[in-house]
Amino acid sequence: MSWLADGYQVFGPDPEVLEWLKTAGPAALAAASDPGRRADWLRHGGTWFAGVNVLDNDGDGRVAGGAALGGAALRAAQAMSGVLPLDKGQVSVTYPGYPRQDAGESDANHRYRKTRDAAHLDGLLPVGPDRRRMLKEPHGWILGLPVTDCGAGAAPLVVWKGSHEVMRARLEAVFARHPEEEWPDVDLTDAYHAARREVFETCERIELPARPGEATLLHRLVLHGVAPWREGAEAPPEGRAIVYFRPHLPGGVADWLHLP
Repeated sequence: MSWLADGYQVFGPDPEVLEWLKTAGPAALAAASDPGRRADWLRHGGTWFAGVNVLDNDGDGRVAGGAALGGAALRAAQAMSGVLPLDKGQVSVTYPGYPRQDAGESDANHRYRKTRDAAHLDGLLPVGPDRRRMLKEPHGWILGLPVTDCGAGAAPLVVWKGSHEVMRARLEAVFARHPEEEWPDVDLTDAYHAARREVFETCERIELPARPGEATLLHRLVLHGVAPWREGAEAPPEGRAIVYFRPHLPGGVADWLHLP
């Protein structure tokens, strides 16, 4: 399979990723257990630590003097985008019971999280009081690196195979009606919602449990989410922890739309 054709690919186990995890793994778990960061990032009734950009890595992925991130998945991503400096990693940790409902969360949003895995496209951010979706973060790709060893039912990553091409076609049609300099401020909300509905009807939903040493590479346009935690799923006390990198494209929205 090819991540560019299907929208995702699981690589590994990879010795270069395992070497990176020797320092990055403990640092990720320390960040997720830090009281101050938990106060900032714990969501959904304490069942998800969102941990955006909390890993203290450099542009090569090095953490605390450890190894730079390498491996087949990273090289596959770079073959498409060129070498991009890595952003500070997200440390995403789910716990048994995910997702519980937050006090301020609507019933509709909670239901979507439970029944549709909170399926979303990264980089489309809600803007303004009406929370209209605009492409403010044009990522090159998404690379997920599991930290803890968990069973398949421990809130695995979910993707919709081939959904990146549905998303590209729907959103490109909207951008085509505007000059390129306006693209970061174009309202994509309606097209995005229509594309999600089409994806749910036409694309295969696939769960992607993964173990340390493996790497999951997602196309930047693929619809993805997180499945609810299944009762009895095997996981360590630290929960299901994954580090995600989403480096930004230097060409912005144009690169996001037109690269493979």
